[in-house]
Amino acid sequence: MNHSKEMVKLAIEGLEDKKAEDISIIDIQEVSVMADYFIIAGGSNRTQIQALCDNVQEKLGRAGYLAKQTEGYDTANWILIDFGDIIVHIFDKENRLLYDLERIWRDGKRMDISEF
Repeated sequence: MNHSKEMVKLAIEGLEDKKAEDISIIDIQEVSVMADYFIIAGGSNRTQIQALCDNVQEKLGRAGYLAKQTEGYDTANWILIDFGDIIVHIFDKENRLLYDLERIWRDGKRMDISEF
């Protein structure tokens, strides 16, 4: 398994551990040089969204993958965690609908969790 896919698998585990809602994976390798995959997930409140972020960073960190940058942690309506090859977006319901990354990145390939 290549390291990008391993990172996605670990991130999904971290999100599922804390009951993330509606996890979506988009393979953007063919449409962008910024990363290989976007992972988009939802949380129901600020505390859960921060817990999702913390757990993803812990899971990947234990495997040696450190976040290059994290944005939005304090407000927790949209947290972006940039691991280089993957970028994890964790939204509250309102902001996920507003920014609709799945629509914006529709040129990427939607992936099923079972593929990881």
